[in-house]
Amino acid sequence: MKRILIIVLSMVGMTAAGAKDKIEATIGADLVSQYIWRGQNLGDLSLQPTLGVGYKGVSLSAWGSVGISNSSDTKELDMILKYNYKGFSIGVTDYWFSEGTYFQYHAHKTTHVWEGFVGYDFGFLSATWYTNFAGNDGLNGSDKRAYSSYFELSAPFRLAKLDWLGTVGIVPWRTTSYDTHDFACTNVSLRATKNFVIKEKYHLPIYAGLTSNPCSGKFYFIFGVAFSLNTQEW
Repeated sequence: MKRILIIVLSMVGMTAAGAKDKIEATIGADLVSQYIWRGQNLGDLSLQPTLGVGYKGVSLSAWGSVGISNSSDTKELDMILKYNYKGFSIGVTDYWFSEGTYFQYHAHKTTHVWEGFVGYDFGFLSATWYTNFAGNDGLNGSDKRAYSSYFELSAPFRLAKLDWLGTVGIVPWRTTSYDTHDFACTNVSLRATKNFVIKEKYHLPIYAGLTSNPCSGKFYFIFGVAFSLNTQEW
């Protein structure tokens, strides 16, 4: 699964806090200068819509990406089921790419990739582990399923009236999914965001950042604009 996206934008800013009793809904879209994902380049200028609902810490969201400047960029549709409790989160993501048929689930024919993840947000630092457990996963050195995995640390901070996020991501073992031959650092990034809030429900973050992939030797500059609407209902 070779995905590189050069505009590191958060997939969906949908936070379903465990203590809330309201149904939450989020709709939005990001326009990114390049689609960079975990240090991989997955496309040029892209539009990335999102739609999600959440209740009492459980959220279900859809996220997609389609290339605007390059028609050959892979179209992507992801479905994310997630549970949050205080700082703890766990969930499953179904990645799908447009090269295949959506309802093709045969192990050796599907273009779906299923990934499980678990993480914890300490406030000053968040840590998340991701592992592909089914579908069109990459291969290891023995040409067997690699159970491709990725571990990420992110630290938010505020500086000069901007929200910053520093991220380091590593791939622990060989896999063709990330084009790594052993343990490798694939993502070192720094992003700054200015979030404009309109009437409390409408959010318009503008962000820019630098992303480096030490494993591949690539370096990217990212710019993005996002729009989202958050609503609540009993």
